[in-house]
Amino acid sequence: MPDFSINILEFDYNLPTNKIAEHPLAERHNSKLLILDESGEIKQDLFKHISDFFPENSLLVFNNTRVMYARILFQKENSGARIEIFCLEPVAPTSEISTAFNQTASCKWKCLVGNLKKWKSGKLLLQIESESFNGKLWAENLGEYDGAWLIEFSWSPSEIPFSHILEETGKIPLPPYIKRETEEEDTIRYQTIYAEPLGSVAAPTAGLHFTDEVMDSLKCKNFNAAYLTLHVGAGTFKPVDSEEVSEHIMHSENIIITREWVESILQNIENPIIAVGTTSVRTLESVYWIGYQLHQGDKLEYPYRLEQWFPYSAIKDVSPKKAFEAILTEMNNRGCNVLNAYTQLIIIPSYQYRVVKGMITNFHQPRSTLLLLVSAFIGDKWKEVYQYALENNFRFLSYGDACLFTYKKK
Repeated sequence: MPDFSINILEFDYNLPTNKIAEHPLAERHNSKLLILDESGEIKQDLFKHISDFFPENSLLVFNNTRVMYARILFQKENSGARIEIFCLEPVAPTSEISTAFNQTASCKWKCLVGNLKKWKSGKLLLQIESESFNGKLWAENLGEYDGAWLIEFSWSPSEIPFSHILEETGKIPLPPYIKRETEEEDTIRYQTIYAEPLGSVAAPTAGLHFTDEVMDSLKCKNFNAAYLTLHVGAGTFKPVDSEEVSEHIMHSENIIITREWVESILQNIENPIIAVGTTSVRTLESVYWIGYQLHQGDKLEYPYRLEQWFPYSAIKDVSPKKAFEAILTEMNNRGCNVLNAYTQLIIIPSYQYRVVKGMITNFHQPRSTLLLLVSAFIGDKWKEVYQYALENNFRFLSYGDACLFTYKKK
């Protein structure tokens, strides 16, 4: 743990509930855009014009994770009590998420359980009746597990993969600060248009503003794009519950590193790299630190795990080029095109960014790790930015408006 003191109360601000966007706009790209440019000047426009504000030769890095239908509602046969099971991550027979979705017959997941007091014992049953198939899903609570509950799911027909079971029975998990039930529009609007691999319990929300029209405007202006995968966990909404930030335990999230993506970063390593969303920020910087360790000759266990405070104790300086080349060397040595990693990295105001030169992000909750990440990039300017947004009717949080930061603290 680094030797510093940061009080989370320094990252508090008053967020009225009427500033929190409960629904998305009818058109994604009509969201407002706050721009904080290299000079430190704040201005605003519409998101559909965002390509007008990128530095020349920018590479935009997107997180292409897809949100899974993680909330399953059961009803007890005897009492009629509603029990909600929120799937967080797979445990057995595999913890590797893409493999877990292909699992048939049964599986075990770490879950949150709502109305647990009404579920003392026994299996819950949910009848599945859809155009695809008719079947049954059972859930059994195997006990406490890693701060949550270990739930065993089993189903029939047993040959159906678990991903299809979730699609037929689950609901999109909206963030806890959206105080309404999931609606039909959320199944489309709480996914980015480029979402592919299933695995997140929350959307990478900066990407929710992009439309085909915006993507076309990027191509017309010769901006390049690269796609990474970080599966967003429920910990992204976990508040910093200790007064001293150094006492906060950061959640871990799964990163999938592909050869194609690493090569894209290396080809653009001298150009402005713009992260679309805090998850892309976290991935770019985390992969740098994994490459840093490989370059140093450290023996890392696989899948790689980046501890939250490691960057703050690193002694040597390794260029981003050398760090990402070390990742490619590791792929060559392993004879593979994909690497799996888990990052616990926490980015706070003393952090020195190695890869990210700009970021697109939404407006974040008070006293959150995401606000700390923004402050690490733009410094105390975050207070001015957020005050401007509050005074100029910007919409906050997941379905809210966006910022583009190319200003970086000195």
